[in-house]
Amino acid sequence: MTRSYEKISPADFSAAEGVDDWRVLWWQAFALFRTKNFVTGLALVNEIGRLAEEADHHPDVNLRYGVLEIRLSTHDTMSLTDADLDLARKISAAARALGVEGDPGAIRTWEFALDALDVDAVRRFWAAVLGYRLVGDTDIADPVGLYPPVYVQQMDAMREGRNRIHIDLGVPHDVAKARVEAALAAGGRLVSDEFAPAWWTLADPEGNEVDVATWQGRG
Repeated sequence: MTRSYEKISPADFSAAEGVDDWRVLWWQAFALFRTKNFVTGLALVNEIGRLAEEADHHPDVNLRYGVLEIRLSTHDTMSLTDADLDLARKISAAARALGVEGDPGAIRTWEFALDALDVDAVRRFWAAVLGYRLVGDTDIADPVGLYPPVYVQQMDAMREGRNRIHIDLGVPHDVAKARVEAALAAGGRLVSDEFAPAWWTLADPEGNEVDVATWQGRG
């Protein structure tokens, strides 16, 4: 029997109790735990595995020495749901039981963005050369989910005087302004804050651009 999910907005997820370790980036919830060593990280992964099997809802996990990153979303709805909120709370409780602390300020995600006149042609090339697969109408993604996706953005005319490749950086909403200020202090330039706090467009000293993005302003 197919499970029925209740969608949750980024604002509702962020305001819920028991998710202080978690931050919403785009349409996923992220947590980063400082496990201090590999054995403790593995113990937490094993407990997450048990909880996920019990809930029949499975997160993505990335275990490194001293660090465990977890990503939660409901692929059936391409959104956050009540299943993600429930599992996030249980994972945080499991981490506390092991004496593991979350580090929400260190959470981030990113993708490459390419400007294109012919989106399909550009997507086919990059999917072939990277070994990626086509996703939706504008994206390509690593089929095993380990490497950053690529977003191909429709443009109306060829642009001159700027790169046509930039990075979309997702950061927690409560660190975004500080990240922007740090980038400006490091020699960057503000290109546009028209859409802030959803995103700021910055450029490095040679004009290479990055969009620093949060869920805020997106619903």
